[in-house]
Amino acid sequence: MFSTKLFCFFLLITIMVIFIQIFKMKDKVVIITGASSGIGKALALRFAKAGSKLVIAARRLDKLAELEEELKGSEVLSVKTDVSKEEDCRQLIKKTVGEFGQIDVLINNAGISMRALLDDVEVDVLKRLMDVNFWGTVYCTKYALPYLQQSKGSLVGVISIAGYVGLPGRTGYSASKFAIRGFLDTVRIENLKKGVHVLVAAPGFTASEVRKAALVSDGSAQGETPRNEDKMMTAEECANHIYKAVVKRKRHLILTFVEGKITVFLGKFMPKLLDRLTYSHMAKEPDSPLDA
Repeated sequence: MFSTKLFCFFLLITIMVIFIQIFKMKDKVVIITGASSGIGKALALRFAKAGSKLVIAARRLDKLAELEEELKGSEVLSVKTDVSKEEDCRQLIKKTVGEFGQIDVLINNAGISMRALLDDVEVDVLKRLMDVNFWGTVYCTKYALPYLQQSKGSLVGVISIAGYVGLPGRTGYSASKFAIRGFLDTVRIENLKKGVHVLVAAPGFTASEVRKAALVSDGSAQGETPRNEDKMMTAEECANHIYKAVVKRKRHLILTFVEGKITVFLGKFMPKLLDRLTYSHMAKEPDSPLDA
């Protein structure tokens, strides 16, 4: 008798969780930056599946048009946006509110990476990383915040494990991701009494275009990725985790066990060991700028 009641209880809980995941984001207005590929594109498809109204933003309108075709049946607004430009971010928010009247979720996903030692990299490359990754998050958040406060919505920043541990050869990238984490953690505290949910999501290495577009020392694109993308978490898996974290209104999301959770743990309790392990791991990449 007891086991039957217990089974029914857990079955009811499971059904409720599934119901919440399916219907909680229905008709919510969701802005996704960097939506033309990778995690951003996968997020758009995942929220569309939940019935959300989407605003997809990126610099490449042709890629946004292709994504719109995949999102047929959903309410979608495409906005050409270079997040490193404050006015573009302001217009993104203005057009969203003009079209849908509200904002329920802002996902700051747009970003670029780099691969070069500080000894060799041009300072302008580091500025570009901060302009896109950090300032793009700041601009979009600043203009969206009043609407997120009205809806008691969700503010999301997609960082990286590089926002918890410095990655050698990625100084600008790590710096920008650390900065985003500090910025959003502070925004969360400022809005404790205003009902805004803030999620900082840190994927591990995820299969996407980000490594192909990564900047090298002179600011040109790297081209081919030095890593085996087939062994990484897929963008779709990553997007599904982020979607669930938004639904559950989590504070932080650290993805992957070894590269993610263990890395953060070691950073807190064995930082010197983590430094050595990180150096060794990154030095093993093909054509690594580090001495093996």
